[in-house]
Amino acid sequence: MSAGLLVLSAALLLWPGERSARARVAGAGGESASLAQLMAATRCVPLPLMTGTAAASVAALLSTGLVAVVSGLCAGLAGRAWAGRRRATREQAALGSLAEALGALGAELRSGRPLEVAARAAAAAGADERCGRALVTAVCVPEETGGLAATPVDRALARISAAVRLSGRTGCSLAAVVGAVEDDLRGRVRQTEELRAATAGPRASASLLAGLPLLGLLMGSGVGADPWHVLTATGPGNALLVAGVGLEIAGITWSGRLVQRALR
Repeated sequence: MSAGLLVLSAALLLWPGERSARARVAGAGGESASLAQLMAATRCVPLPLMTGTAAASVAALLSTGLVAVVSGLCAGLAGRAWAGRRRATREQAALGSLAEALGALGAELRSGRPLEVAARAAAAAGADERCGRALVTAVCVPEETGGLAATPVDRALARISAAVRLSGRTGCSLAAVVGAVEDDLRGRVRQTEELRAATAGPRASASLLAGLPLLGLLMGSGVGADPWHVLTATGPGNALLVAGVGLEIAGITWSGRLVQRALR
């Protein structure tokens, strides 16, 4: 039962959308309370640590200690890369939602609506509720950040807060500054999408090349060579396994950095 709950909870955690996941857990039946407790406990664990530990534990039961270490390392790196892609996707969606909200805010301000009313109407127009709440806070309670913001969304909100403070001190038009920030965000979103489309081919080629060693193992097993036994049960095979995994990780990391440099 505990193993089944763990698998089901992992599937719910990996299912897109935190709110929908919570809703599925709430409606899972009699075991919803235990599932919710398990999800709450695993949500605070970093994904690379969780995937690495799970892969190492399974490999330790099925194979040797070296395979367990290699499997845990590879799974942890894969979890880290997947978490990074999810974070980048969320940031891109948040930028698009904030650009829509800023467009609505500029329209509300040009129509003569009060600032707080316009901010709340603009927050409702955006698709991301968190960005909407942050926009209302930046407009209604404009505070200085005191340093560089961490994400593009935070930097855009800091610019809006600075514009609100400047408008309050000098009486200049806030709608023009909001429109400029909106145009900048839309340009960033469009540029990122174009760069991702341009680098889709190299990323697919790198993924294909990364999977060729696994194809070689399958082909060797198909002809009766048993390469897995050689890699895991012999000294030279262990050295080749470590070297191969190291070169594989180095190649994937290098190609990923080249793509990220192109995206910047």
